[in-house]
Amino acid sequence: MFLSPNRDYSAAVNRAERYIFRQLFWWTVFIAISLTCVVWLTQSLRFVEMIVNRGASAPIFLYLTLLLLPTFLSLILPIATFTAVLFGYNKMILDSELVVLRASGWSQFALARPAIILAAILTLVGYFLTVFLIPASYREFKELQFHLRNSYSTVILQEGVFNPVMTGITVYIRDRSPSGELLGIIIHDNRKPSKPVTMMAERGAIVAGEKGPRVVMANGNRQEIQGDHGRLTLLYFDNYTFELSGLVDPPNTRVRDSRERYLHELFFAKERSDEVWDFQKLRMEGHHRLASPLLGLAFVLTGLAFLLAGDLNRRGQIKRVVPAIAVVVAIEAAMLAAKSYGEKFPELGTLMYVIALLPFLSGCYALIRDPRKRRRPARLAPSSTPTT
Repeated sequence: MFLSPNRDYSAAVNRAERYIFRQLFWWTVFIAISLTCVVWLTQSLRFVEMIVNRGASAPIFLYLTLLLLPTFLSLILPIATFTAVLFGYNKMILDSELVVLRASGWSQFALARPAIILAAILTLVGYFLTVFLIPASYREFKELQFHLRNSYSTVILQEGVFNPVMTGITVYIRDRSPSGELLGIIIHDNRKPSKPVTMMAERGAIVAGEKGPRVVMANGNRQEIQGDHGRLTLLYFDNYTFELSGLVDPPNTRVRDSRERYLHELFFAKERSDEVWDFQKLRMEGHHRLASPLLGLAFVLTGLAFLLAGDLNRRGQIKRVVPAIAVVVAIEAAMLAAKSYGEKFPELGTLMYVIALLPFLSGCYALIRDPRKRRRPARLAPSSTPTT
């Protein structure tokens, strides 16, 4: 199908390799986009609270969730490439395309070369994601999330509901004007149970303060019960300010997560080990960043070794596909286990590289070693002729 006696053999080989590469590439793109959409939709539901309770706009919500795409892609690309290789090569075997190429003299490794090239390209993409894009995007994501959760402007109070804004403080507002002014305010402060305080005001607003957000109220009263004799004291005011310090975290107190840090910040953290509780977790994250892109090559070589090593069966490769999937699942589980236990036993950090490289080398050996070349015709037993 691919080879023509009227054309140069090397040109035909190049066309065949480009054909296989295109098939695998577009299947990888399709599977990666499908998986990314599914993961993105499921993960974005976690941030609906940003719109409902924090007043985030739809563009901010979309931007917030898009910042997580590099993290999703780093996990999805090896799986998508492996799935595309299994499906693409199995389809070409069923269509007898690879059988014709094998019969024309192609070795196992020659058949696998387009998939290996694709896996190598996606491995470089994976390193770009893990080394640069993931820490940059996740740092922006955490900064924006921190701002939305701790900025005074996002302290949203629902109308007609008693809002427990923090421990011991409940706020009620009757309505909110189009300009953002609060109408019909009731604030109950029970942080000191022996001296509860209740404040009521006709209107007010939330503004920024040195220690955090504060509620500025107008035309109201302040009621306090003295705990020693139960006397009620009543104070009428024209303007009154109530501090909500502690409602938001003060700036510059957030310790960067491991996924926010670049490689040099993971391996050479400025904080001492006694200052960062997950100091070993930082180093394991660094090793995982360097080892995880190699999983693309490991997965692809595993699939190719199972599909192409030996004779090609045009009736289906299900007996080879299932073990290949099982091995890939075991590799992924071993990688995650090495990262998890490496936080307690730092010596296991190098094990992640072994887990990623061993299937790759084993797959290369299985493809290079062609058992057909070692087959020799069976020797015929010497026939005994009667002597006269």
